[in-house]
Amino acid sequence: MAIRQLRYEGDPLLRKKSREVAKIDGRIKTLINDMKDTMYEEEGVGLAAPQVGILRRVIVVDIGEGPIALINPEIIEQNGEYLDSEGCLSIPGKNGKVRRPEKVKVKYLDEEGNEKTIEGSMLLSRALCHEIDHLNGVLFIDKIEEEE
Repeated sequence: MAIRQLRYEGDPLLRKKSREVAKIDGRIKTLINDMKDTMYEEEGVGLAAPQVGILRRVIVVDIGEGPIALINPEIIEQNGEYLDSEGCLSIPGKNGKVRRPEKVKVKYLDEEGNEKTIEGSMLLSRALCHEIDHLNGVLFIDKIEEEE
């Protein structure tokens, strides 16, 4: 396990669409462990693979209830909306209010390749949406409604 170098705003890799993970092997598991370590080191609540230079559809999230790794995550349901403050490890020092779904349901593969779903509301919903946006080359600054 290792801390990986973050990519920052202006890096063209952050604007690319990530590729699906076809096979969960040792490299993907190492990536996930490194992403968890990096997220904790940087004191974030989520991290997407492109933020550490890997264009694969992998995210990790921990809103204080333990880490969750999601491979090939896909939002399959969303309800409600609310506006709240957001920031990003790849854009240090910048915050803004972004409108996100109040609740989401996400389909994904776990580290063993099992298909699962997770339902999240408020902060978990926001973190999942934010990280999935990264997989599509979208940054939170693209969605800011109010500067802070």
